Amino acid sequence: MENVCILGAGSTKYGRLNEDIIEIALAASVDAIESAGISPRDIQAGYLSNVFGVADKQVHMAPVIMSNLGISHVPGLTIESACGSGSVMFREAFANIRAGFYDCVLALGVEKVTHTGTNQSTTLFSYCSDFFYEGGNGASFPGLFASIARAYMTKYKANEEDLAHVAVKNHENGLLNPKAHVRKKITVEDVLNSPVVASPLKLYDCCPFSDGASAVILCNENFAKKSGKPYVQVIGSGRGGSPAAVQGRNDISTIPGTVIAAKQAYKMAGISAHDVDFAEVHDCFTIAEIIDVEDLGFFPKGKAAREIRDGATSRKGKIPINPSGGLKSKGHPIGATGIGQIVEVFEQFSGQAGERTINDAEIALTHNFGATGASAAVHIFKKVN
Repeated sequence: MENVCILGAGSTKYGRLNEDIIEIALAASVDAIESAGISPRDIQAGYLSNVFGVADKQVHMAPVIMSNLGISHVPGLTIESACGSGSVMFREAFANIRAGFYDCVLALGVEKVTHTGTNQSTTLFSYCSDFFYEGGNGASFPGLFASIARAYMTKYKANEEDLAHVAVKNHENGLLNPKAHVRKKITVEDVLNSPVVASPLKLYDCCPFSDGASAVILCNENFAKKSGKPYVQVIGSGRGGSPAAVQGRNDISTIPGTVIAAKQAYKMAGISAHDVDFAEVHDCFTIAEIIDVEDLGFFPKGKAAREIRDGATSRKGKIPINPSGGLKSKGHPIGATGIGQIVEVFEQFSGQAGERTINDAEIALTHNFGATGASAAVHIFKKVN
């Protein structure tokens, strides 16, 4: 099997963007192509993750991107897996390089949804749930994650202040990210005093809706070495699933799909959670990050809240989490989110992360899930010195 590498990465700013979805997608694609030092003619396949292209009157989007890049003969595939679309798509691109089908591919995630307005965008998001049991009966994602938060807080004696520390830490990181959607310093008191969205979750416990695109160039190691450019190795990949509806789970203080995906990725990489130097995880709500870092094996179950309070997940902590600012501050353009996490890894390992650089990092992990964790993917990366 081929060793898989990331040769280049690019991203737009996340937030409310005026350009249409194709313009946003092309901007990130061109950035990644230029970063890799290749031309579009070197790309042998295009993989694209998108959820709500219909909101911009464009589905079947991958061939449109390939055509606009001047390589209409190159096959394109669009993949949807709710909020986990980016990482699920990346897994498919990774697998095709690893199997030897292609030497070099474009992996692009894009979303534009803010122009639809809060009511319509919230409705669109609800379609990502198990709609028969959840969205169709008024169970919004804030409501579902509020239930998860209550279950966790009750079982492990955590409190709302524990959740707030996650938001404060991620906003501190986001201040250092020029492409983040919400670059605003906040305090624990700010979080606790912000409007209640779904108790115990408040406004500052929730990530924003964002527009944006992120892209990476994947290739085999032979292609990477010939390029003469710096690259990052992809050493582990895993996918897992959970019952689609929260009510179908035995314990809602854990996400089974994350646990499964992490075990697969660690096994492929030949490492354990203790070998990871930093991670980008799916913090759509503050409770999600707490559960994520436990399910990924960074902390025992029920212990993460205290560790986060004590600074263990800060940029200078023992396991920095979401140096990009995470979904909470960097933003959440659904189809782009998982790839945006990988862009952060590439920037960290290629000396482009500026003040948010995690010093001496060699191994990184990304974790991204769809809906309340019904689909999950974990990827592990190694810096090439």
